[in-house]
Amino acid sequence: MRVLVGVGVAAALTLTSLGSADGAAGGSRPLAASPAAAAVGHVAIVQAVPGETVDVTIDGKVVESGVGSGQVLGPYSLSAGSHQVDFSGGDGIEQATTVKVAAGSTQDVVLHLPASVDGDALVTTYPAPVKPIGPGKARVLVAHTANVAPADIQVDGQVVFENVANGEYATADLPAGEHVVALFATGETTDPILGPLTVDLAPRSLTMVYAVGNPETDSMDLVAHTAELAADGSLVPRMINTGSAGLAADVRVVPFGRSTS
Repeated sequence: MRVLVGVGVAAALTLTSLGSADGAAGGSRPLAASPAAAAVGHVAIVQAVPGETVDVTIDGKVVESGVGSGQVLGPYSLSAGSHQVDFSGGDGIEQATTVKVAAGSTQDVVLHLPASVDGDALVTTYPAPVKPIGPGKARVLVAHTANVAPADIQVDGQVVFENVANGEYATADLPAGEHVVALFATGETTDPILGPLTVDLAPRSLTMVYAVGNPETDSMDLVAHTAELAADGSLVPRMINTGSAGLAADVRVVPFGRSTS
């Protein structure tokens, strides 16, 4: 299911599990694949263009029509190999991308705005970091898919991701529970572009979060969905180490990177 949060919302946001493609509610799903499922990969479709509706086609078959901003479709089970995903509709949106699916992989295909104000919508693919996680932890992938310049992302008042440009993403393992998240123009610490927002992360969960929209048109939002992760078998740590380079304590960060478009 989708989660949309406007700028300045003070209420807590609980990021809930992704429902099935037909809109039926469903619980979070473990990402560990059974032997039968290992021959396929899983692809979710994220529509992150504010104010537009599109039709989504996979390998020539329409899987959903009239998909609105903030909707998350799937995940779809696709055989290993290359698959074509097409988006059409809206204000002249015609975009296609080839998705390379590996057996056992999980990824999101996101239709979103570029950094340039007058640019056409584009498609970016983000791999889900699904390796097992320790007890009491939650994992977050944050992607910049908004119509704004590079931004800093704060978690609990600390800049965790710096100068993240449109199309780039970063991941972090955090203690499960509530965290306050905000998006700022790079180098700024006041007047957030988005937030601050309170997010509640469940233990052993992966949350894929996309910042979307444009602050000039009051369309900044979050689109997010979650899934369960397998346990890594480790014990609850007896001592929490302090982060380095100005990062918040007990936060393991993977530097942001450029995803595939």
